Amino acid sequence: MPEPGATTAHLAAADTPELVRAPKATFLSVRGSGRPGTEAFYRTMAFVTAVEAALPGASRKSPPDACVIEILYWYPKQAEPVEIEDFYTGNSIDLLEYRITTRVADSITQDEVVSACRVAAGSTDAPGNEVELFTLPESLVVQVMHHGPFGNEFETLARLGAFARERGLRRSGPHREIHIDPFTAQTPQDALRTILRDPVA
Repeated sequence: MPEPGATTAHLAAADTPELVRAPKATFLSVRGSGRPGTEAFYRTMAFVTAVEAALPGASRKSPPDACVIEILYWYPKQAEPVEIEDFYTGNSIDLLEYRITTRVADSITQDEVVSACRVAAGSTDAPGNEVELFTLPESLVVQVMHHGPFGNEFETLARLGAFARERGLRRSGPHREIHIDPFTAQTPQDALRTILRDPVA
């Protein structure tokens, strides 16, 4: 386990909550809104995956056998403020805003993205929203590895929130979920690994 405040590997997290620095990273990104798990949600995820697969090898950062999907979630300004442990219970999740992303090389060019989008549009349905390049700066985060169904994240987030509170820290940006294992709407979720990562201050 890294020392508190040490920089973590991008796709690493312990099974117990930890305080680390997440490295700066560049992503392909498509914005969306509403409840996760809808047809539109999975269509967007499939398109991001297809665009990533169409990039030149030097621009890709996912493991060779899978596209690692990362999702940032937040609520609009008029929603009730929520902390880590009540992120999915403090407001209706129908209000969620999100970015479905996958990490790419910092050296990626816009021309490469445009070309990959054209290829992907011929193989899967485009979501209708623009594919953007998006950069997350290095940041202090609390994180933990969640194992199993997404519906069981409440308990894991409660542990992560308690860990942050004990250190006088509060969520300071979008909640982030890093899906180590690829999944679709039909994938059994018992063996899935998801890093739950929240920026804090």
